[in-house]
Formats: sequence, C-alpha cells, structure tokens
Amino acid sequence: MVSMTLQRAITVPPKSRHQRVDGRAMVAFGARGIRDMMQVAPARLLFPQGREGDFPLAVTVTTCGGLTGGDRLALDIIVDPGVGATIVPQAAEKLYRALDEDEPSRIETRISIGAGATCEWLAQEAILFDRSRMRRTLEADMAPDARMLAMEMLVLGRSAMGESYQSGLIHDSWRIRRGGRLIWADALHVEGDFAAQGRAPFGFGDAAAIATLVYAGQDAGDYLDLARTLVETPTGGATSFDGLLILRLTRNDAQALRKDVMRAAGVLRAAIFGLSPSMPTICYC
Repeated sequence: MVSMTLQRAITVPPKSRHQRVDGRAMVAFGARGIRDMMQVAPARLLFPQGREGDFPLAVTVTTCGGLTGGDRLALDIIVDPGVGATIVPQAAEKLYRALDEDEPSRIETRISIGAGATCEWLAQEAILFDRSRMRRTLEADMAPDARMLAMEMLVLGRSAMGESYQSGLIHDSWRIRRGGRLIWADALHVEGDFAAQGRAPFGFGDAAAIATLVYAGQDAGDYLDLARTLVETPTGGATSFDGLLILRLTRNDAQALRKDVMRAAGVLRAAIFGLSPSMPTICYC
C-alpha cells in the first residue's frame, strides 16, 4: 500500500532540455596581490608567475571547451586603488551552433578599477561557428584617474575548416564609465542572414575577423599618432576623444589580424605603462 501511494505521488518530469553551463568567476587584486577570488565551473582562474616588472597576472580558463546556445560565462575583475593587474584568457573562446529553441550564449565581463589603478584586459578571440548566437558585453567602471587597456576580437567562421559565418546572432557591447559618467557606449548587432547583411559593402565586406582595442586614460590623446601607425587603412583606423583611444581593425585573414592586434597591444602597453611589448606567454605562445 505504501509503495502504491509513493508511486502515485511521483510526477513525471517534462521532457528534459539539454544541459547548459553557468560559469562565473571573480578576481580582486589588492596591494599584496590577489586578495579575493571565486570560481564556478566551467570558469576557472590560474595565477602563473609573471615576468619581472609586469603587473600581477590572472589567466581565465573555460574548461567545457566552448559555448553553445543557453550557456553563460560571467567574469568580474576588481582592481583596488593604486594597483596594477593583467587578465588574459588562456585560449580563444569557441561559440558553437545553437539550436533554434535555445537562448543565445552570453559572455559578460565587468571591470571595476579604483583610484590610480591600472588594468589590462587582453582577451583572445571569440570564434563564431556558423549559426552560433552570442551576446557579449564588457562593462568597465573606472575612477577618474584610473587607466585601462582592453581588447576584444571576433572571428567569423572557421576558415581553416572551409566554413564561413552565414547566419546567427552577434551582439557585442561595450560600456565604459569614468567617475560614474558614461563616456563610451558601443554595440555591434547583426541578426539573421549574415551573408547578406554582414558582407554588404557598408558592413564587413570580405573581413573574416574584426577587433577593437581601447585605451582609457586621461592621457589617451597623447598616443593617437602612435596608434595610427599600428593600423592600416582602409581596413583599420584610430581615433581619440574624452580620454579614450580607440582602434578598429579588420582583416580577411583571422591569423593576420591576431598578429596585428597583438602587435598593437604590445606597442601600446610598452609606451603607456612601460611594460614588455610582448604578451604574457601563457596566453600568446
């Protein structure tokens, strides 16, 4: 009798959805190094020994090997007043094809930089497989005299496999605030038939990869002439306003663009921060 009662009480669950990941990590840099951290799989943090003279280094790792529809990754970076920090992903992020019923993959990066502090966010590329759907956001909240060098890159399809990005969703957003005031808001949004929209002359043309490199600091305008030597027209350009230096780069060869971005970031970090012009070797090997 008890067995029958229990059996009737069991509710048959609805058809299960595919398992999705919700990875989160937080790292806080203090005067004596890492003062706090948190990580939830598949987001992981590594703290390798950096080179002498460089900022303390944190490396982010996504252990699931890539993201698909409905997956989420969130990273919070906190740099205390007067501190310097460098954060790099270990590898490129892969965005796989999403099912029609799935939500987009979400990648969220939030950076808080205290008074007189410096932060480098040197992201590797996100590789968009055909029919992937991605929403990526970067939000930085800086003290008035803080400095930040940040870069993001998108690769459109897997050219090495003969695949191009034909359709899907790309939503890539930046928000930078200084002293609580929004100083830059930028968003790229392409949805649906990318082959028609993105490949139009007013879109990306034949570009296979695009990148944005931003330096935020009160002295940003001092480096505009240098920045313009690091990009080639008409596939790139640089501008400066309101304590911001912004570089845009595109290429029809993703590997060539990666080299361009690495070189530009290296030259700028050396000129602005007095650091090595080469990227941390754990990331760029």
